[in-house]
This record gives sequence, C-alpha cells and structure tokens, in this order.
Amino acid sequence: MSNRLSVAVIGAGPVGLALAKAVSDAGHQLLAIATTDPNRAEQVSTVLPGVRIVPVIDAMQGADLVIFAIPGTEITKLVSGLVKTDSFTRGQLIAHTSPEYGYEVFDEALSLGVVPMAIHPAMRFTGFSSIDRARLNESYIAVDSPKSVLPVVQTLAIELGGEPVHVPAESREKYAEAVSVASTFTTLIVGQAINLLEDAEIDKARNLLAGILRSSLEESLRTAVTEIDPAFSCQPWVRYMKVIYP
Repeated sequence: MSNRLSVAVIGAGPVGLALAKAVSDAGHQLLAIATTDPNRAEQVSTVLPGVRIVPVIDAMQGADLVIFAIPGTEITKLVSGLVKTDSFTRGQLIAHTSPEYGYEVFDEALSLGVVPMAIHPAMRFTGFSSIDRARLNESYIAVDSPKSVLPVVQTLAIELGGEPVHVPAESREKYAEAVSVASTFTTLIVGQAINLLEDAEIDKARNLLAGILRSSLEESLRTAVTEIDPAFSCQPWVRYMKVIYP
C-alpha cells in the first residue's frame, strides 16, 4: 500500500494489540486504540507508548482505516450504533478480524460510503505482543472485500506481515469450523499428552513433546487424507473430545 494511512484499532485484546503493532511497524500512523478495560489500556501503554487510548467514537475520528479487533458477535451491534451516531466517514476503510464473517457484517454502513473488508490472521494469539508479532510474520491471513478493492485488503495483509488468502462469504462457515476444529483438537490432545507424562513423573514433559508435535504436525499436513465421508461432521467430534478430555 503506497500511501501511508492513519489507523484506529477498536479493541485492545491480543489480536488488536498485535495488529496495532504491525500497522505501526508497517509505517502507518496509529492514531488511537479504543478500549474501556484499564488492564488492556495499561498493556497498550507498555507496548505502544504514546498511543491515544480513547472511546470508540473518538478513535474513529480522522482515521483512514478502522480495524475492529473484537468478537464477531459484537460487530453488527457496534456498527449499528456507529451508524446511528454518524461516526463513519465516506471513503473510510473498515475491517474486522473475525473468522466467522466476511465483509457483509458492515452492510448497514455501506450507504455511508465506507469500504468494507475482512482480515483474519490464521493463527492463535497468545497475548504476549512480541510472540504474536513474530508469529504474524509467518501466518496466512484470510481476506475478503468487494472485488474492486480486493487488491487493497491483500496488500494490507502483506503489510501486516502475513500472506493473504481470499476466503469469500460463501466459504466462511467451513473456514471458521476448520479453524475451530484445528484449535480445539490441538489444545485437547496436547493437554492430554502432557497430563499422561506428568502422571508418569517424566521430567520436562512439555519440552519432550515439542519435537514430537512439530514433526507430527508437519507430516500430517503433508500426508493427511482429505477425502472425508459425507456423513462425518467435525462438530460432534469436538463435543466428544470435550467430554473425554474436559
């Protein structure tokens, strides 16, 4: 993206903080971060000293790009409120980071002339900004937008450090399920393996598993069977695993 943008980030959780740092590192002007959580505000001040921490409406004033780094279920309601308070600016780029939705969550604001986008980094955020920032440089980022501005959101993903992959609205449900399944299974299986080793009083259980997990994952990605019985659904298996390994 050749022009430098003034950017506001809504939400100061792990995702918002990592993207705010990435935006700043890319040379854009980070105007403000919006959060009402004092603990989050303190973390912002530590990672990004000098950045304004303000309410959502104030953060959006003068921003060329607004990134909504909040849960997907909260976006539509917030957008509706911002439309009613006339908080959007014509030509303003607006993006969200939820895996479940494409840019259609901004439909209510389209009449105001905004440019809607979706950017979801396909990674697990830790809340440790230095780790998340490094991992972002190795991640893929699911993007979506109207066709005419797809190159813009793809360029933004590259500037954030990731590699863009177009995931359109009709593919979002399966994409979000795949992300959820991969994350849930990994957490459950790794946790169970650690418990077994610790019960056996094996020293350095986590270090011992690290090599096994990395090599197993790489081999599974290389050789995994992708033909699945149509009757198979991932969701029941997620529930089953949660019962066995709560």
